Amino acid sequence: METLEEKIARVVKEEVAMVPYDPCWPAVFERERLHLQSCLPADLVKRIEHFGSTAVPGLLSKPIVDILVEVTRLEETKRRIAPILEAQGYDYFWRPSWGDDTPPFYAWFIKRDGNGSRTHHIHMVEAWFEHWDRLLFRDYLIAHPDIAREYGNLKKKLSDAHHCDRVAYTQAKSDFIRRITVEAKRYYNRPNP
Repeated sequence: METLEEKIARVVKEEVAMVPYDPCWPAVFERERLHLQSCLPADLVKRIEHFGSTAVPGLLSKPIVDILVEVTRLEETKRRIAPILEAQGYDYFWRPSWGDDTPPFYAWFIKRDGNGSRTHHIHMVEAWFEHWDRLLFRDYLIAHPDIAREYGNLKKKLSDAHHCDRVAYTQAKSDFIRRITVEAKRYYNRPNP
């Protein structure tokens, strides 16, 4: 049986590969949204949103559909949702929002295809989590194709530099994401802390 440490070590070393935008990604999201709604407790699951690069038409991306799910209670999510998705083959992690062990924690799932390749990342958070700002980032990139191209170029450069280190890849693009999120909040007239 794989320990949690072994599981984490395995998933963070998986390849970071960029592909051109696939117009099928919105349909891939929709199928998974319907699946989640059909098998998860309705009293826990609220909004289900497509975010990340696969949600931005034309943007270079890892071929993994990111899904943001609002849950009413994370402790209940651990107890009631995680076993359902794990039984279906999803990898489950109780993940810190920042760093190695920085709260708040949230439920994160990886769905894979028959070949073991990642197809979906599912982030389950409560309504107050900062993760919802990622929808502003998504919408800003859609509204500003030049910024989306800049982000795509950065992602390509970073994926080449950090081909088998997902943590380094993610950390390297964080400054760009934070900067554009601040711009997006200003653009959409949302408060910045």
